Amino acid sequence: MIVIDYKDRRPIYEQIVERFQELILKGVLEADSQLPSVRNLAMDLSINPNTIQKAYTELERQGYTYSVKGKGSFVAVTDRLVQRKKEEVLDAASQLAKLAREYGVGKEQLINAILDGFKEEHND
Repeated sequence: MIVIDYKDRRPIYEQIVERFQELILKGVLEADSQLPSVRNLAMDLSINPNTIQKAYTELERQGYTYSVKGKGSFVAVTDRLVQRKKEEVLDAASQLAKLAREYGVGKEQLINAILDGFKEEHND
């Protein structure tokens, strides 16, 4: 579920946060499902439990999870977060379109490149 890339320059806790965000936003981890305990995940990944705790704290701060005293961390209802991520994607697409226009990439070329990206991802 979580894989650490030791060649990545980002701190380990940031990699853990990012991976959990992906799993939550893509629906792999459903609302109200429990995350692995700090101790178990630390043992599985062979890293310091404080690193896992820092990641879990950040996930909660960002609204991806909530904690229940004595029970652990759970996935929050993420409809609002998913909507925000979609808006970010659309904003990035708009910025890309502006950049493409500045460099003379035609509308059809850009659309075809985007469609090719969907084909690769979804095997259409």
